[in-house]
Amino acid sequence: MTDGNGNNHGMPRKVAIICSKGSLDMAYPGLILANAARMMGIEAMVFFTFWGLDIITEKKVDKLKAGMVGNPSAPLPHMLAGLPGMESFATTMMKKKIEGLDIPDIRELVETLDAAGTDLYACKMAMDMFGLEREDLIPEVKEVIGAMDFFQHAEGAQTFFI
Repeated sequence: MTDGNGNNHGMPRKVAIICSKGSLDMAYPGLILANAARMMGIEAMVFFTFWGLDIITEKKVDKLKAGMVGNPSAPLPHMLAGLPGMESFATTMMKKKIEGLDIPDIRELVETLDAAGTDLYACKMAMDMFGLEREDLIPEVKEVIGAMDFFQHAEGAQTFFI
């Protein structure tokens, strides 16, 4: 627990990041925050729920798309965002930009997080809802847990919801 000045009185710092969306543009923020935390020696955990499960689902992790429809910050009018091919175009452009900045793809970033000691958890309720089994997930996922388990693991952590 920190005081008003940001001092944690000798307690290890800890972050808990909830990833609830599975588009390419929503996968990176949570994973990059977790990576930055680990690079600073901060304990990190990431909890994937609802569409965020796409980030850790074996069949989807390498096929995430940039979310254009309904995105108020999309760099084109909403009428055009839903046109055929726009999502693929935006995804290709985003991947080129990311590659140009030497940022790893999603799978590599998850592997890096796992190797750095980040605990990666899948939401049990969302898994049940989407008919997913443990075998459907990438091997870096530590465990499938429920919401109450998440709160136990996240105790004392700064929590970010993405």
